[in-house]
Amino acid sequence: MKPGVNFAIPAILPPLDRGFRPAVLADSAFKHAVAEAGSGLPLVFALERADGAVARYETRVFPEDHPFVTANLAYAERLFKFLLWQCGGWRAYVGGPKRIGEWIRECYSPTGTRAFDCRFMGTEVYERPFTVLPCAITDLPAEKESDSTLGRHLGGCRIGFDLGASDRKVAAVIDGKVVFSEEVVWEPGVQSDPDYHYREIIAGLRKAASFLPRVDAIGGSAAGVYVDNRVRVASLFRAVPAERYTLVRNLFTRISDEMGAPLVIVNDGDVAALAGAMSLEANGILGIALGSSEAAGYVSPTGTITGQLNELAFSPIDYSPQAPLDEWSGDRGCGVQYLSQQAIFRLAPQAGIVIPQGLTPADRLRFVQESLKRGEERAAKIWQSIGVYLGYAIAHYASFYEIDHLLILGRCTSGRGGELIMERANTVLRTEFPELNERIELHLPDEKSRRVGQAIAAASLPNLEGS
Repeated sequence: MKPGVNFAIPAILPPLDRGFRPAVLADSAFKHAVAEAGSGLPLVFALERADGAVARYETRVFPEDHPFVTANLAYAERLFKFLLWQCGGWRAYVGGPKRIGEWIRECYSPTGTRAFDCRFMGTEVYERPFTVLPCAITDLPAEKESDSTLGRHLGGCRIGFDLGASDRKVAAVIDGKVVFSEEVVWEPGVQSDPDYHYREIIAGLRKAASFLPRVDAIGGSAAGVYVDNRVRVASLFRAVPAERYTLVRNLFTRISDEMGAPLVIVNDGDVAALAGAMSLEANGILGIALGSSEAAGYVSPTGTITGQLNELAFSPIDYSPQAPLDEWSGDRGCGVQYLSQQAIFRLAPQAGIVIPQGLTPADRLRFVQESLKRGEERAAKIWQSIGVYLGYAIAHYASFYEIDHLLILGRCTSGRGGELIMERANTVLRTEFPELNERIELHLPDEKSRRVGQAIAAASLPNLEGS
């Protein structure tokens, strides 16, 4: 098999997506072919973040005189794309064959095919030009990771909130005991006025505060990138025009001041992982929230959050040339199209389910979930397909994370849908990846924890002395 041209067909295909070609199988085939060639060249990526932390990844590719050398470019670009969204970085070093380094630099330039990634990582997240530096392996910087202290602080009177694209959750917690929680449907992604976001969020916090004798701390969870509790990039605010975005950037510091309590907000994926670490009393956890987008977070085997982005929604898991496009980045095969409500909306027509026009995203999801609740087999195939996606995605993620436990959360896992996803994911692991099946334990929280677990875990983020 020629790597980069013919992709391995999975042993288990999604019922509604026969063209799915898992990244993990294509990468494995490439690595096997390089090993068989017996003369692979080293290729090393190093990604540097604003705080000076550096993540490295090493692999091998075909030498320049090998007949499969052209496959190096596709393999390296897809691998780099995954690492960029897993680790984050404003400066990237490509150590190894010069041709590959120049190709990555061309793709991830302001005018390249990955201009979105270049702009996002540069000016929008790290506020400096994104740079790719081809170099010799000996010139690569050493790995240097910065760990941040994990949450799990539940002493005192706390509020936790989780902001999704279709609903917002809030919980009031006293010394680790939940005394109030609720979910409210909202539509932040289409609202251009930042005052809408402010009013909705603070209304939930004030309602939770009414169940507490006082508010000692507030912790928040939302999709996107947050630096020092300031919004850098978040889909919740995508409709806010640039000239008003300053109000968005400082939204949570304003709310903290008005609530009179310290507030910490982080990516919702990290809180998903934190929720798993707290409930399981374990580490080495990758948390994945299947909601309006795919959110991921990681708690290392030492119990720390690494500071990496873990934005797996933008990381490719399907290498099919016909894979669906991500509307935001313009790339194909990214996780958001497979492990979120976007997958449900995409697969519903394939299952023969027509979603009425004019519904909010929350109501569209509810409409399809009602079909599943009624026992319609065509709806079951949607969640079975997502389960297959998840199984192969887990195997791919295991190449980049040390995983002992995988926690699955999010609105898409409610009810029978979560059971179908778990069943198919476990089948994929047993069939295709028996070693991973023995090592990684999948967890689907009970209904209550699933719905508000992230808001509760978020409450534990602020570290108060003595908590």
